[in-house]
Amino acid sequence: MVEKHFEHVGSFLRPKVLQNARKAYELGKLSKKDLKSVEDITIKDLVDKQIAAGLEKVTDGEFRRAYWHLDFFWGLQGIDHVQASSGYQFHGEETKADSALISGRISGNNHPFIEAYRFLKHYVDSKGVAVEAKYTIPAPSQFYFELIRDQDHVAKLNEIYPDFEELRWDIKAAYLQVINDLIDEGLKTLQVDDCTWGVLVDDNFLTAWAQDQGASKEDVRNELSKLFLTLNNNVYENVPEGLLVNTHVCRGNYHSTWASSGGYGSIAKALFTDEAAKTYFLEFDNERSGGFEPLAAIKDPEKVAVLGLITSKFPDLEEKEHPIARLKEASKYLSLEQLWLSTQCGFASTEEGNILTEKDQWKKLALVKEIIDEVWR
Repeated sequence: MVEKHFEHVGSFLRPKVLQNARKAYELGKLSKKDLKSVEDITIKDLVDKQIAAGLEKVTDGEFRRAYWHLDFFWGLQGIDHVQASSGYQFHGEETKADSALISGRISGNNHPFIEAYRFLKHYVDSKGVAVEAKYTIPAPSQFYFELIRDQDHVAKLNEIYPDFEELRWDIKAAYLQVINDLIDEGLKTLQVDDCTWGVLVDDNFLTAWAQDQGASKEDVRNELSKLFLTLNNNVYENVPEGLLVNTHVCRGNYHSTWASSGGYGSIAKALFTDEAAKTYFLEFDNERSGGFEPLAAIKDPEKVAVLGLITSKFPDLEEKEHPIARLKEASKYLSLEQLWLSTQCGFASTEEGNILTEKDQWKKLALVKEIIDEVWR
């Protein structure tokens, strides 16, 4: 059985001092060095708060990023930070139009996340407590999905990589380069965040994509499932032994809004049986996530499903009895030994953050710990 720890999905609300510093930097009123100093101070404070809250695996809150995914892409060689024709469409809101556009052959050399993790790991180790510094990056499939975001992206991608197999190989090599560099710094747990599976369960997305491709929705889902699975497993199946690879399946988390909906049933085999992740952080905080039946597709006794029954989108604190009852319901399809609990997502997948306070986020995590202690410990 994979050992389970009290841990958070990854991102935390940015403190006001950090938000102000980033704005000043963007306006040219603060140097990059001074911005880093503010980031360092706020990350140390966040680590201290996570340890005080009882978290056994901690993150830097993604405080050095504007986005959970784009900053990683921008750190790869051969990728430019550009503005797309529009932002990402969420339920009732649209994000900023930042995007990643390919400009040359992809490489993972000298990625800035290595220095960022080194700082986190060194500070966590300096505390002298049994706490692990984990790190989060977006999935390979998410990277590919960004590279085909619109017609301009596709045209540029085909210009640089007319042969898909070469692209697939370079994505694999770039990711493994970054991962091995992180391991050299002491990384033991890598969390790979992934919205692509969340997209594949959404009927509205499939309808639009199928119309563009002149195919059926089911054919589109099957084709993209195979593609995403190939891109992800190219990496997951080739990481060095001893690294724990987790994945978080997200349905969009921007300013307390969402991007996709639908149960896991249509992708259960590909995601839960065939994907080579060990721990699945899954959104189950409302009816948009469907029922627990698809969890039966987890056949490997070493895999764990972490149920996101506590929402990170809103401040209202759940009554403890409700998530406990849902855990009992989920145990009909997967044993309690293979179940665990977390919030449904991070608190700030982008620097804007969700609509709740820092006090609210710590109350949410305290509730998660209380339920874990009552149900499992």
